[in-house]
Amino acid sequence: MFLRLFVCSQVYEDLKWRCKVVRESISSQRKMASEDVIPPEGMEADRLVAFQRTKSGFVEMDAKAKQEFINWQRIMRLDAVRINADWVQLSSSQANISKGVANQLATEVGLRDNILEPSLQHHAARLVSILEVYALYDPEIGYCQGMSDLLSPFVAHLDEDYQAFWCFASFMHAARHNFRMDEEGIKQQLQTVSRIVKHSDPQLYKHFEKIGAVDCNFIYRMVVVLMRRELSYEQTVSFWETLWADRTAVRLDKVKISCRRGRGKAPPTNDLHLYVIAAAMRQKRRVIMDNCVCMEEVLEECNGMSGNLNIWVLLDDARTLIASFHHKVSADLSI
Repeated sequence: MFLRLFVCSQVYEDLKWRCKVVRESISSQRKMASEDVIPPEGMEADRLVAFQRTKSGFVEMDAKAKQEFINWQRIMRLDAVRINADWVQLSSSQANISKGVANQLATEVGLRDNILEPSLQHHAARLVSILEVYALYDPEIGYCQGMSDLLSPFVAHLDEDYQAFWCFASFMHAARHNFRMDEEGIKQQLQTVSRIVKHSDPQLYKHFEKIGAVDCNFIYRMVVVLMRRELSYEQTVSFWETLWADRTAVRLDKVKISCRRGRGKAPPTNDLHLYVIAAAMRQKRRVIMDNCVCMEEVLEECNGMSGNLNIWVLLDDARTLIASFHHKVSADLSI
């Protein structure tokens, strides 16, 4: 266990150092030579060999890759400082961070917004630092809006950046299709929600057909950031832990989950979040059917759900939907 933590820490520090090299190369507005880059003091011999072998590739980043990284930096910095204080519940050590420590880290990652209070400024700077590392770790995805929302709870909960990074990287292994440029992952999930509504609430589905909203694009944000902006910090953590437990149960393939309502048992599914979103829409069905005559008005109703949802009620409703309609939805999607 301790060895694994040590390895994770060292790998993260290597990635962080490579990120620093790229950042300095960009800020210097010149192509740095390999010999200009000095490895960290005290680097172990085996890591020093690896560093010497890889540093040139990062220093000599081609113009297109460098511009992509600059664009990612710009967006992630904006997203980081816009994090709503109500979405973050910091640990005691982070809540009491000094202004000097916050300013130092913010300066290192290029954040110049001093309006934030020290704890939030430090949180934003940690977000940028870890997201920059992730952009190099997974250059196919890099950075997209919404990823800071997914990272923020890990940073708030964990004081060590390397722990937050690896938790986030593991989380992104399942969520990265939400951020692909072709949006195929998102489209499939929106289609799944549409089919859930079709089978569980035909009247609501017909209304969506009537107003041209059957593609369910109005829940795009909910799907991308897994309802992060609709739920409180505490509810988000509980919800995500439930999703992880369900996905683990899918792998075990031997678990049936009892529903509080009715006598059915819901099978675990990788799509639990989609059934929760469908359940949230069904709570608003009467308002949507009576008052919404276009997709934009449905979107407005969905945005109004923020802070007004009970995740435990939604999970109960979602389990009931799964027990009753999961087989029909799966069969419909397989056609």
